[in-house]
Formats: sequence, C-alpha cells, structure tokens
Amino acid sequence: MPEIQITGLSKKFGTTKVLEGLDLTVKEGEFLTLLGASGCGKSTLLKLIAGLEQPDSGTIRMGERDLLNLSPSQRDCAMVFQSYALYPHMTVGGNICTPLLMRGLGFWGRLPGSQFISSKSSQKKAEAELSARKIAQSLGIDTLWDRKPAQLSGGQRQRVALARAMVRHPLVFLFDEPLSNLDANLRQALRTEIRQLHDQLGVTFIYVTHDQHEAMSMSDRVAVMQEGRILQLGTPSEIYTRPANLEVARFVGSPRINLIPGEVRSNQDVWAHGYRVGHSPCKAGPCQIGFRPQTGSLKPLEGLDVIGTLVSQEYTGAEMIVTIRREGSAELAVFCLPASSQGIAVGHPVRVSVPFHEIHLFDRAGERQDVEPIPTLLSVAA
Repeated sequence: MPEIQITGLSKKFGTTKVLEGLDLTVKEGEFLTLLGASGCGKSTLLKLIAGLEQPDSGTIRMGERDLLNLSPSQRDCAMVFQSYALYPHMTVGGNICTPLLMRGLGFWGRLPGSQFISSKSSQKKAEAELSARKIAQSLGIDTLWDRKPAQLSGGQRQRVALARAMVRHPLVFLFDEPLSNLDANLRQALRTEIRQLHDQLGVTFIYVTHDQHEAMSMSDRVAVMQEGRILQLGTPSEIYTRPANLEVARFVGSPRINLIPGEVRSNQDVWAHGYRVGHSPCKAGPCQIGFRPQTGSLKPLEGLDVIGTLVSQEYTGAEMIVTIRREGSAELAVFCLPASSQGIAVGHPVRVSVPFHEIHLFDRAGERQDVEPIPTLLSVAA
C-alpha cells in the first residue's frame, strides 16, 4: 500500500478552473478527508485519482506507478458513490459479485447459464460468491442476499455499495460523499462503521465530504479545500485548534468562530475593544481576534470579557447556545454555555469571559499569527 503523491495537478472545465497546481501526499494506510463546500474541487480530485477524469497538467503517482498512464481498472482503486450506483436489475449478491466476475471472466463467461457450459466459469462464479458472502456477512447484509436495491433502505444500499468495493481488496478506497443521502442518526452509525472498516482493513481511505462532523470524527488528517486549492492539511485537532487562516477558522467549528476587530500596535501589543489581549511578532496594523463559542464562561476569568445584552438562547439538551449583542456594537457573539447556566435571560445584560490562551489572531491578510497571552488585563486603552 504505497503512498499517493499528487504534484502540480490542474483541471478546468471550459474556462472554469476547478483545480490549480494542487500538491498533496496521502500517506500509506491513512484515512484522509477532503473537506470543503460544494464546487471547491474535492470530488474532481477524487475522480482524477480514480481515472474517471484526466487532468490538464500535473502527476499522480502511487509508489513507483504513474497512475495517469494506467486505465481506471489498472489503478486498483475502489470508489463508493453518493448515489450508491447499484445495478437495479441485480440482487444484492449479484451487485457484490460483479467486480470479481468482471475481473475473472471474459464476455462469454459472464453470460447467464455459462456455468452450465464451462467448468471454469462455474468455478469462478462459485469462488466469487463465496468471497462476496463473507464480505456481506461482515457488514451484516448477508440476510439481504436475494433482494434487489429497490427493496432496501438507504443504509442497506450504502452497505451493499461498501461490500461491492471491499470484495476487490483494493489498495485505495475512494468515498464521494457516501452518507449525504442518509438521515442524521444513520449517518452517525455509518461514520462509526466506516472508521472501524478502515482500522480493520488497514488500507488507504480518501473520503470527500462537505460535513465537518464527518471529517473531524473519522479522519487521521483533513485537507480543507477552497476554490481548487488546499487551505490547510493537518489532523482534526490541528485544524480546529490552530486554523491556518480565516477561511479555515470560519469553515470548521459549530457554531462558527466569533471574530472581532483588533489592532497590533507598534510595540507588538494586541488590543481589542479597549483590552490588551496579547503580544504578537506580526506586523503592526488592523487584525481579527477570534475565539470559539465553546471557550466562554460566565465565571470571571483572566481574559477577554464580552459584555452585552442577551438577544437569544437555544436549549439543546447538553448545552445552551446564547447570542450576545456587544455593548456599543451591532455585532453579535455566540457562546455555548452549560445547559444548567442560571441567572441569564433574553433582554438582560450578560458578561462572558474568554481565557487569553483561547484567543486566535489573524492579520490583515487573514493568515494566522502567533499571539502570546498577557497575564495582566489592562481595561483602559493606552
């Protein structure tokens, strides 16, 4: 299972650039997720790896092999589609067996009844069915063997699509938003199953999604994409706790990160709303101060205080999501507080503290900059 190296990959459809000079290395046996909004190029990248599209420039190598010189069938990649792509006229067993029969038999050997004429065809079909039944049993769909796709639920169809991919024992699995057509509870269950499947098989998974919960909960690494380029590549923890720029910070995290205007002064002190919140080596000028909704506390802390009026609160069971309109500003800040929080009500004043070490700094270009917390809060601007 060699690593996949993508270098200078570009692709456009007509005059629309989908990918431009993209570089990416997928490590051997890892679970890598391509995360981004619709139209960012993630599905196109997956199709280029699979051989369903050809790039305008660039290279894709798997170990010593140049994939661009190989047909899709020679690349040893199995793809699972959003739409399942099952053969409606075939049973579950027929769908799962098909990749093995296509690989092991010629045209005449695939025809119905050929097993009665050729002992070789009969043996190949028996071997394919045995392998397929083992895979179906491992995914809990062996009892559905004789049903057709129209008789299955969405989750069952997706498991059949997984089984059809697994039966080939490929080097790489490619998933193109496979759970987006399912309800929330089923998505959660299948997320767990797909991750367990990866750990069991130990092969490379490349997974495409626009859902950050899928990316964060399943992946070894996440590549956040926008407009055909990778904004940041890292572990889920790195993406969340140290976003490389404003675009990543805004896209990852729910509710979205809070942002307020700030300033880096000539002495490299960072100020926001009359508070000195840190010290940064970045160039003096305007900046953005970010903090996650989950970092706020109603208890007084040594940090940045967000003071204002509570304009809404949403009880979710595990927490209370509150929206605050800050004093002297039309801007809003959102926080996730414990569901048991007392003494707050819509229309009342509220103060939420954010610890200094939870603050993110982005320069005027939107790039992340290091900021060193200052232990003593100065409440009056110099």
